Amino acid sequence: EEQKFGVAVKEKLKQMKTNVDTLTMSATPIPRTLQFSLMGARDLTSLNTPPANRYPIITSVCAGGDDIVAEAVNFELSRNGQVFMINNRIEGLYELEAQVKRLVPDARVIVAHGQMPPEKLEKAIIDFANHDYDVLIATTIIESGIDMPNVNTIIVNNAQNFGLSELHQLRGRVGRSNRKAFCYLLVPPHIPLTPVARRRLQAIESFSDLGSGIHIAMQDLDIRGAGNLLGAEQSGFIADLGYETYQKILKEAVTELRTEEFSDLEQADRLDESQTDFVADCVIESDMELLLPADYVPTESERIALYQELDGIERELDLQAFKNRLTDRFGAIPPVTAELLRIPRLRSLARRLGIEKVALKQGRMYTYFVDESNKAYYQSEMFGKMLAYLTANPRRVQIRERNGKRSFAIADVTNVETAVAILSEIIA
Repeated sequence: EEQKFGVAVKEKLKQMKTNVDTLTMSATPIPRTLQFSLMGARDLTSLNTPPANRYPIITSVCAGGDDIVAEAVNFELSRNGQVFMINNRIEGLYELEAQVKRLVPDARVIVAHGQMPPEKLEKAIIDFANHDYDVLIATTIIESGIDMPNVNTIIVNNAQNFGLSELHQLRGRVGRSNRKAFCYLLVPPHIPLTPVARRRLQAIESFSDLGSGIHIAMQDLDIRGAGNLLGAEQSGFIADLGYETYQKILKEAVTELRTEEFSDLEQADRLDESQTDFVADCVIESDMELLLPADYVPTESERIALYQELDGIERELDLQAFKNRLTDRFGAIPPVTAELLRIPRLRSLARRLGIEKVALKQGRMYTYFVDESNKAYYQSEMFGKMLAYLTANPRRVQIRERNGKRSFAIADVTNVETAVAILSEIIA
């Protein structure tokens, strides 16, 4: 239950012994932890396979009312099952008890919460587990560690006041057998929800499949923001930027510190200079025709999805798999698409050479390098290779400098294939 521990507590645990390996298990990792995993600071393994004979929990967000409660409780009792009813405040538990007794007189109801004497609380839980009662009205004390396969309906009162991971944990208390389970999230009928509460409820309702905890955690990351890398804050300002932009800015900042402010340390620690990327990303511009034609991929939404997938490809194996899928689904790849599929390779080579931007225009390739403040790059082996190519091809290559930015203009580059061949020759 990592979400129950703050940063200060975790640091104390780590100080108990040096070189501690930490394994965190969570149904929905908190934003800070998930952010660490996504940026590579921690390893992440996702368990998506549910136990055998389990069904997704049918989740509904409803405006709270007597009809919903009566219908849910009566249905569960009709199949000899039991019901959890959750309220976030102890004061409201006994009102709910009176409501259930009024609506379903036959139901046997018991209340449990953390302020009860331990012996009384333990007896209430054991009696409910033994099916001496039909409805357990409780606070969130049941959200973990409770395994009662006969309970397959949960009603969460005032669901807008709960966190996303908390709702997911509560929902996980039902559906623990081969019966179909139901989760009702009740909200006040006449009180408008805040935008954040609405997004939380939409996320928990949408992701009801087994093994969807990671998707809920990603929604939580988007809603609350990522935690600060240094410091105790569990959430930050990612929601204002968007996750991809946040990651890009973070990577650029780390690269800038490594290659400029701490370039001496980086040079000393670097074992294989050729594997160091001096830029976080490379922008490609072109006046060539590079696209997925409408007569090749007919659906516009599908073309957009394929463009997005291609933009995220970095490894040669992934690119080959992408090509194979295109051929399998749409047939032989047309020339304009074949040129487009060479862009990831071009971008990868350019990034390794410290090129921020490549422009393929009017039969020339323009390569723009990082600014002159990045001394580590201009002393590197990669920039040396670019100079060696300039020296070997003086008639084909021109060096230019504008506003502290250096660039090469390489002639006779009429397609992406030629551009890839030139950069591969420089790196070799």
